[in-house]
Amino acid sequence: MGDRRVSYPEDDVGKRVDRCFTDALIKGSTGLLVGVSFSLLLLKRKTWPLLIGAGFGVGVAFKTCERHLNG
Repeated sequence: MGDRRVSYPEDDVGKRVDRCFTDALIKGSTGLLVGVSFSLLLLKRKTWPLLIGAGFGVGVAFKTCERHLNG
């Protein structure tokens, strides 16, 4: 017999939210990495570039997630 799977709207929302968490983790980590390298190379090991880089990464991920969930 054929494989018939029932698709629920909750599954689609769950997949979108999972994608959002993954995207936030990746972009936040990338921003943190950019902040670390910027701090080590140019700013004599200051901590604020790390926070700003991670904040920018998570902010971009949040905006992307918001667009995916609403659209």
